[in-house]
Amino acid sequence: MRLILLGPPGAGKGTQAVGIVKAFGIPHISTGDIFRKNLKEGTELGLKAKSFMDKGLLVPDKLVVEIVEDRLKEKDCEKGFLLDGFPRTLNQAKELDEVLARMNVAMDNVVNIEVDKSILVGRAVGRRICRGCGATYHVEFNPPAKEEVCDLCGGELYQRSDDNEETVSKRIHVYLEQTQPLIEYYSKKGILIDIDGKQDIEKVTADIEKALKGKA
Repeated sequence: MRLILLGPPGAGKGTQAVGIVKAFGIPHISTGDIFRKNLKEGTELGLKAKSFMDKGLLVPDKLVVEIVEDRLKEKDCEKGFLLDGFPRTLNQAKELDEVLARMNVAMDNVVNIEVDKSILVGRAVGRRICRGCGATYHVEFNPPAKEEVCDLCGGELYQRSDDNEETVSKRIHVYLEQTQPLIEYYSKKGILIDIDGKQDIEKVTADIEKALKGKA
């Protein structure tokens, strides 16, 4: 199953991604992870991206798409994948369609987690991330068994410096502005699945799995 996961900052995408990849046996592909891997390994694509990042510039869509395409061609993606953090714009979505067409496959579903802005700010400010494995927690809604320690790897949990009310509000505004055209684009294709993200984590997970299995 080939999926895209959409949702504003604080919607719980990281948590839900874990459940989706486990339920369907597909790799979780985060653009942030791909960039870090390419940068760490010093690949040609990674060095190209670094040249823009070092200047404080956004990595151009064309290069982002190249990096994603390179990842989708790996063997573990043959039976499907979950894209998280990409596409971010309508242009990227259209270029992704071209990538998939070259691979003779198509996107199956786009999961869109919907949450009100007021709730999102509180969620993001309480978010904690593991330095070791990247797992996400929340001090109120999804706390670790031991305070500030990851349940999965025992790593230290930290709060991102940009997880404050002002910055989060700006991130949400930018996300909604960029993503609305994407939601309309995939809705017209008939592959958008809207999920109520205001519910408990377990209920959101159950709703996603039910919706996807109904379309499998």
